[in-house]
Amino acid sequence: QVQLVESGGGLVQAGGSLRLSCAASGRTFSGYSMGWFRQAPGRNREFVAFIRWNDGSTYHADSVKGRFTISRDNAKNTVYLQMNSLKPEDTAVYYCAARGSVVFTTSTLEYDYWGQGTQVTVSS
Repeated sequence: QVQLVESGGGLVQAGGSLRLSCAASGRTFSGYSMGWFRQAPGRNREFVAFIRWNDGSTYHADSVKGRFTISRDNAKNTVYLQMNSLKPEDTAVYYCAARGSVVFTTSTLEYDYWGQGTQVTVSS
């Protein structure tokens, strides 16, 4: 089992920045690739970013590319999502998820563990 706890969400004005954190506990964190997803009211949960556990390579959704950056610190069992130039359409609950594979996927069905989520609200 892997337990995931997100933090760092909040209310920010458009153009501002936030850094989300996801702290993992339980099984060996370094063996899991990590993803960030988000879900706005009335919409499906969507992929935001992914980072492999072994080489740290990353993928970002086109909608956030150049504004958001995923990173991880295996020594601290934590993955981060740095969000810059925030827009009102970034408003959502943000979730981190763990996947016991290095294969990149945007499918929520392919992730083994999920956090409870943290709310991000961007005002215009």
